[in-house]
Amino acid sequence: MDLRDITGTEFPLIQGGMANIATGEFAAAVSNAGGLGLIASGGFSCDRIKQEIEKALSLTEKPFGVNLMLMHPEIEKIADLVAKMHVPFVTTGAGNPARFMKKWKEAGIKVFPVVAAPVLAVMMERDGADAVIAEGSESGGHIGEMATMTLVPQVCDAVNIPVIAAGGIADHRQFLAAKDLGACGVQVGTALLASNECPIHENYKNALIKAKGTDAVVTGRIGGTPVRVLKNHMTREYIKSEKAGASVEELEKFTLGSLRRAVFDGDTKTGSLMAGQSAGQIRSIRPVREIIEDICNGGKA
Repeated sequence: MDLRDITGTEFPLIQGGMANIATGEFAAAVSNAGGLGLIASGGFSCDRIKQEIEKALSLTEKPFGVNLMLMHPEIEKIADLVAKMHVPFVTTGAGNPARFMKKWKEAGIKVFPVVAAPVLAVMMERDGADAVIAEGSESGGHIGEMATMTLVPQVCDAVNIPVIAAGGIADHRQFLAAKDLGACGVQVGTALLASNECPIHENYKNALIKAKGTDAVVTGRIGGTPVRVLKNHMTREYIKSEKAGASVEELEKFTLGSLRRAVFDGDTKTGSLMAGQSAGQIRSIRPVREIIEDICNGGKA
């Protein structure tokens, strides 16, 4: 099974659903470049998500999807929205989408939950998922414990539905490795941040170019809410306070609004520069089509 058989895209690649970043315009750009673009629900209201879907529809005739964070305060409304608008694909994170599956299936939506462990993949298959995205801890943003190299084959062995690999995939070598591990395709986030079309601030993009793989550190590991971001003043103070036993409320002072500061204001000191370990492989800002071609076939169209 190849991901393209499910998505109808030119390349077997899904763009990660990155909160405050994955807009309708960016999703359309990725879809027009041959991948499956996603609109992220994180950071957006239900009304804003509707606007972003309409924007994507106006900019592409190619398939795209919406990534739903199941802890979103308006998740019920958003779940209804994507069904009513017949969004072709939905990916999910931060929860179990089982209660929405019937509604989405009736609307003709294909559902790809993101999972961080084989046991979760089994649950998603039982609940009717069309495929699962096995996301390793190398990825940016909220992460699990298992690395991609161990997670993907174990998920492939555990389920009979297609498995999409995510986490630490930024070039053709990693794409081929994911395929050898049993994946039908890949999901990519960090590498696409450094595209001309990505709407993040130039300071954010330049921080990615300068970063080494070891600069992608994890905050919140002690408290059970691990998030991978680029090392800066905020992360150093957060980790220092976390090790000193700071309360959840004290730690939230560091992160409140930090992603928006990074994305929109270009604050590389106190902003949350979410990125995976593949940041160490990013050398320049390029067109999204070029990045996708490089990952999927070594740059040969």
